[in-house]
Amino acid sequence: MLSETADTIFAANRAIGRIALNAKWAEGATRRGRVHEQGAWRVRCPGPPAGELEAMMVNTAGGMAGGDRLELDFAVGLGARLLVTSAAAEKVYRTLGPDTTVAAKLDVAAGGELAWLPQETILFNRARLRRTIEINLAADARLLLAEAVILGRSGMGETIAEGSWLDRWRVRRDGMLLHAETVRLDGNVAARLAQSGVAKGGVAMATVLSIPGDEAMVAAVRAESRHCHGELAASAWNGRAVVRLVAADGAALRHDLARVLTSIRGGRLPRLWLH
Repeated sequence: MLSETADTIFAANRAIGRIALNAKWAEGATRRGRVHEQGAWRVRCPGPPAGELEAMMVNTAGGMAGGDRLELDFAVGLGARLLVTSAAAEKVYRTLGPDTTVAAKLDVAAGGELAWLPQETILFNRARLRRTIEINLAADARLLLAEAVILGRSGMGETIAEGSWLDRWRVRRDGMLLHAETVRLDGNVAARLAQSGVAKGGVAMATVLSIPGDEAMVAAVRAESRHCHGELAASAWNGRAVVRLVAADGAALRHDLARVLTSIRGGRLPRLWLH
């Protein structure tokens, strides 16, 4: 009985958040349509309507803990262009058991473009993050998605001895599966990161997915590798390009990721990335 009461109290104190935003093309610019916010999460569009609207996600709670749940639902309408970023790096704190879960649903209509460029996710020791990203693209929609994860606050001398991180991405075009990948690290995370086939001691990593993507894009990204502080690999196939990055710490990863995204987007980074 005491255990059940404790579990009930714990569950009642977990944060449940949701953001839903619809971007539409109207009067020569991309504008906010429907907006919904729940819990500690907010979405703001600090600039005026523009060809590409920038939306910024804000977690007023300052981080996420075990048992917290977040749902993200962003839709880009016909011919609209939306850039989504975050106000700060998202922190995922240690848990006593339950996972922190994030579920993102992204839809891009015909002629639309979505740049999904949140700032880094930082996992603390014994954190457990389970994240899914489901993307539905129209036949001619465009997508640029970048997710960066830092395992431990290396700048504070903190490392992750154990924890769990699961990322599951599924991208569909006109309902047909186009791209699928899953990343999983659990148990003795430090030992796994030390392996040369995993991160060779690096604690910061990122993946960039561009649809469409081609060999010209990959060549431009590879040319940036000589300026990078960490390691970078890029490839293109079947109309898409993927870039993988790994670095010794978060600062090095941010530097490298900014160079990659600048190359792909022609210098257009989220304004918050420039401060």
